[in-house]
Amino acid sequence: MILAAGRGERMRPLTDTCPKPLLRVRGKPLMQWPMEALGRGGFDRLVVNTAWLGEQIEHEFGLQPLLNLRSALSISYSHEGRDFGGALETAGGIVRALPLLADVFWVLAGDVFAPGFAFTQAAFERFGASGKLAHLWLVPNPAHNLKGDFGLSPQGLALNHADVKYTFSTIALYRRALFEPPYCDVPNGNPHGVKTPLAPLLRAAMDNGHVSAELYLGAWTDVGTPARLAQLNTTD
Repeated sequence: MILAAGRGERMRPLTDTCPKPLLRVRGKPLMQWPMEALGRGGFDRLVVNTAWLGEQIEHEFGLQPLLNLRSALSISYSHEGRDFGGALETAGGIVRALPLLADVFWVLAGDVFAPGFAFTQAAFERFGASGKLAHLWLVPNPAHNLKGDFGLSPQGLALNHADVKYTFSTIALYRRALFEPPYCDVPNGNPHGVKTPLAPLLRAAMDNGHVSAELYLGAWTDVGTPARLAQLNTTD
């Protein structure tokens, strides 16, 4: 699942007329980079949630885009803006899309640039066999998030409380059970459009030892401001 429903307030005025995931980075829409990476890894069934200017995203990619891949992707859309008038926050959007998702699935934000990240079958299968509810990829803290988000134990567990914290890249593997009771009380499919943040679910699962993590040291940018976008487009 690619999260593409946000308004992109810090990216204004660029996002007044264009959804942030469609802003161009090095010649193609920002969200196309992870779409192609998922396809190369063999994950060719995608779910994209939309809200702000979401019709532009579906118009850009359609239902079966070929992009730069050997075979076309298959995309299902969860139009939160059309159905509820706005974005449902991260967990709310995931629960809304659960009927379209398998028991284990990738999630990442469509406004994060990590061109070297590989979505591998090995990582997917390892997580599936682990019994954990989530596996997060953490990155060294950028200047705009120096305090970090979560810790990392020597045993590979994500920690809610830690002296040293890293930034959550937004790239993760999840199991459906994280979005069901006792961690989430929103009904499957989120029929009423309940806005629900993701962090409280993750922190509760971390406290029970159900979230694993690893550190990713490749290039990674949260493309949250015009300055960061411009920098990506002026460097190799």
